[in-house]
Amino acid sequence: MTETIETIRYTADVVCIRGGTVLLTERGWPPHAGRLALPGGHVDPGETSRAAAARELLEETGVRVDPWDLELIGIYDAPGRDPRGRYVTAAYLVTVPDDTTAHAGDDAAAVRWLPLEDARGLAFDHTDIVLNARYRQNSPF
Repeated sequence: MTETIETIRYTADVVCIRGGTVLLTERGWPPHAGRLALPGGHVDPGETSRAAAARELLEETGVRVDPWDLELIGIYDAPGRDPRGRYVTAAYLVTVPDDTTAHAGDDAAAVRWLPLEDARGLAFDHTDIVLNARYRQNSPF
């Protein structure tokens, strides 16, 4: 019997809501260069996914949030969700004040506040993550 070893990479993504809009980044390089995606990235050694999510949001968009204001939406681990290999992400939701501004930083070619209902066709499985966040926002729990 041959054993296959698969490298799994750990990431964190953020659905950042301002009013009825979601903050998205335009990817600067492959995969999905030029497409909109949620801010996010790798969890560094010794870091929690919650801390990584807050750090990535700040690095990519300039939006600073307290990691403890991030609410876990879910873990996304479907094989094939990323063409680079096996990536598992912890996705978080945060709501920021209506006067929050953002600017492209680190890995983002641009940033955009997009109406939630228009957040379709995003890179990776980010459309599904946004839909799950919208469901959680409207949930009575």
